[in-house]
Parts: sequence; C-alpha cells; structure tokens
Amino acid sequence: MANEVRNNKKSVLVKDIIIGMSDGLTVPFALTAGLSGVLNTNHLIIVSGLSEIVAGCISMGLGGYLAGQSEVEHYDMELQREYSEIESVPNLELKEVEDILLNLGIDEELSKQAALQISRDKDRWADFMMKLELEMEKPAKNRAAKSAGTIAASYLVGGFIPLFPYLVIRGSTNGFIVSCICTLAALIIFGYLKSKVTGQPIIKGTLKVTLTGVIAAAAAYFLAKAVS
Repeated sequence: MANEVRNNKKSVLVKDIIIGMSDGLTVPFALTAGLSGVLNTNHLIIVSGLSEIVAGCISMGLGGYLAGQSEVEHYDMELQREYSEIESVPNLELKEVEDILLNLGIDEELSKQAALQISRDKDRWADFMMKLELEMEKPAKNRAAKSAGTIAASYLVGGFIPLFPYLVIRGSTNGFIVSCICTLAALIIFGYLKSKVTGQPIIKGTLKVTLTGVIAAAAAYFLAKAVS
C-alpha cells in the first residue's frame, strides 16, 4: 500500500512537470523567435520574454491549482455519496462489495464473510468502495498547491532556456541562432525523457515534442517577417 501511494504521488509529480515544461519550452521559444524576425535589439525581446514567462507561470500555476482543487472536491463529493448510500441502502451496498470480491476471484462463501467483515466499519467500507468500485485514490494533502507550484516552476525553467541566450549574447540574430540550438537540444532531451516516463515509443515521442516546438517557433518567426 505504501509503495502504491508513493508511485501515485510520483506519477502526479511527473505529470505536472510534463505539463509545465511542455508549454514552458514551446510558448516562449515561439515568442522570442517571432520577435527576432522583426527586432534588431535584444532589449525588447528580453522584456517581452520575461513578461510572457511571468504571465505563463501565473496562468499555468493557477490552472494547475484549479484542476487539483476540482480533483479534491470531486473525491469528497463521491465519498459523501458512498456514505449516504451505506446509510440509506446498506443491503445493496453490501451486495456490491460481494460482487467486487467475486470478480477478484474470491469464492462466494468467503466473499460474503469478507463483505460482512468490511461492513462493520463504515469508514473502511466507504474507502473500499472508493478504491475498488469507483477506482478513485484519495488526493494527497495540499494537492492543488503542490500541483500549482510544480507546474509554475517547470514552466519557469522551460521558458528560460530559449530566453537565456538573448541575455548573454549581443544582437538578436546571434541570440536567435543560439536560442534555436539550445531549445532544440532541450526539446529533444525533454521529448526523450517524456517518452521514457510515459511509455511512448522513444523516436515517435521525441519527434512529436521536438516538431511541436519547431513548428510553433517557425510559424511565429515567418509570420512576424511577413507582417513587417
């Protein structure tokens, strides 16, 4: 049980990192690429990039918080519904416990005995129904706040990768070239790690992440060139 909880927490953490890093690498890269197409100075690119990263961190973090809060609220609502059904239709709920145990391969007589044993404790009974009937795990403490912080931090890290070259290199052209190299390398590494973690085919997953960032940046760059 302890390993299951740890694995669940780890999977949630990885999911939040992927959400933040994916947008953090792609959106600021597209923005700085687009501005590089029309500006010869790094100052406005840096200011615009920093503004976008701050706004993105707040927006993504708030989205993560609301999603985490909704998950907690949904779990609590379903838990209260289970308690209500245990009180109002205990025989029906007891039969559902027996059916679940039967589906797990436990024989009928033992299923009835186990169901009666479980039903003696309403908290354990409700928890059993949440996990095995609804397949819902209780969200971790401070789930919403942790999710918001992880997503925002991941976005911040991802966003500074395409922006950093403009801070240390003079001229938007040179900054753009180095930014492309750094971000392309980061997209490849991130796509590879994401594919490994999520179980996707390595080459397909890496190309998918990399091409998304490249296409977004190329579209912004050439659109800015065309408009100017």
